[in-house]
Amino acid sequence: MSVPGTTAPPAIDPKMRRRALVSSVLGSCIEWYDFYVYGVAAAIILNTQFFPSVTPFTGILLSFSTYAIGFAARPIGGFIFAHFGDRLGRKKMLMITLGLMGGGTFLIGCLPNFAAIGIAAPILLVLLRIVQGIGVGGEWGGAALMATEYAPAERRGFFGSWPQIGVPVGTLLANGAFFIMAGTFDPEAFAAWGWRIPFLFSVVLVALSFYIRSKVDESPAFEEIKRKGDIEKLPVVKVIQTKPVTILKVIMMRFAENANYYIYTTFLLAYAPAILLGNNTVLLATMIMAGLGVFSIPLWGWVSDRWGRRYTVLAGALTMMLMAFPFFWAVQTGEFLMVLLVLILTCNVGRDLCYSVEPAYFTELFEPKLRYSGASVGPQVAAVFAGGFAPLIATALIGPDFDRYWLVALYMIFTSLITVVGVLWAPETAPRVRMRRGLTPEYDATATR
Repeated sequence: MSVPGTTAPPAIDPKMRRRALVSSVLGSCIEWYDFYVYGVAAAIILNTQFFPSVTPFTGILLSFSTYAIGFAARPIGGFIFAHFGDRLGRKKMLMITLGLMGGGTFLIGCLPNFAAIGIAAPILLVLLRIVQGIGVGGEWGGAALMATEYAPAERRGFFGSWPQIGVPVGTLLANGAFFIMAGTFDPEAFAAWGWRIPFLFSVVLVALSFYIRSKVDESPAFEEIKRKGDIEKLPVVKVIQTKPVTILKVIMMRFAENANYYIYTTFLLAYAPAILLGNNTVLLATMIMAGLGVFSIPLWGWVSDRWGRRYTVLAGALTMMLMAFPFFWAVQTGEFLMVLLVLILTCNVGRDLCYSVEPAYFTELFEPKLRYSGASVGPQVAAVFAGGFAPLIATALIGPDFDRYWLVALYMIFTSLITVVGVLWAPETAPRVRMRRGLTPEYDATATR
């Protein structure tokens, strides 16, 4: 039996490492399906179901406002689950977040609309969206930690990128679910009850993920913290007090990918009909892009281990900046192949270059006892101001006639500039790259604020 403080932590069982990675990936896919199925519905159906007494444009704004509320709730979930994740363990928190996300999604599918219960319908919708936001706010940091803390140091970028495929898979499943429903049912049946099926289906996916996660051991890094008796009493407070500049860098580095992705996907579904582009065309192109993301995200994670985290994020931010106007020009052609091409360039190249790196980069910036808190606070605050408001801001900027696309493109450039500044300000943390530069392999997260 090992004596605390005198022996090294036990080697990680390769079988458990694989199981932890699979668990993180599947759980993340299901969590993001739950979150994105709401985004698709907000763009194409929720305005008529829950805000029928206003103009279509105002209904879209109100629908996207409830969408934004889910993002506003994410820091709450991030703070709550980060606190207990650094004190009680990563695994327990991930089981709870899964239940919150799945329960909130299923209940939205059961929720009566405005015609049935009046003003109570949008109020309940907002409350359930808050539950979703709290769940996903706690999920991201935990899933990132389970993948990176089980990973070999020199491959953290690659291993950490795998839970990130939850976003393209979630996008693929959510768009695919509505694509199938819209193609299976006539418009009347789809509006009456067909739109609810993607929400109700969540309960099956959640049950599967819950079973898989129950078979994974606690993170070895957290077990080592317990072994040393180094658990922080108030980890979220501590990380805000001691690492405010690092948190700001994380917020800035996440800004571009988070804001632009929701313009590329969610806002585009509202913009498409205004330029006579069918929603099914956008859904199909988005599904193909999301499918490619399953391959592009691990690729860029692998690249970051060799090229460096900073250069990978910088390349992605610059790509999104350069593609802001071409994105709209291509979409306005109405040609499916042009829409697909521009989604691949903006998402699979630009956005995924940034997104793939985040689990490894953000966790490496914080010491283990504060890592759940550090990896949750910054990204979830960024999610509010970047992703949460992006479709709403884009809709307001483009106007009721959907003719001011250039304002949206300038907004996209602005968000990319924020990330460029943030990553130029941040240190390099990839062990392999640091060793080539004559530095210690592991970045000392205790040495800076």
